[in-house]
Amino acid sequence: MEKYEVIIYWSDEDGTFVAEVPELPGCMADGATREEALTNAQVIIKEWIKTAKELGRLIPEPKGRLTFA
Repeated sequence: MEKYEVIIYWSDEDGTFVAEVPELPGCMADGATREEALTNAQVIIKEWIKTAKELGRLIPEPKGRLTFA
């Protein structure tokens, strides 16, 4: 598995857990549980990378945990 940071949070609006991958624009998944959201995110990360390769787009290197100043 790629080592991108995944942020998981509850969405009242959607009634589900949402998993976002900040380093991969637009890469998100959801699930009924945190675990399901993370599992779905792992699938979407692979698909995001596959699609980016097919389109010849830059694939960011995983930076691990993001920090902000």
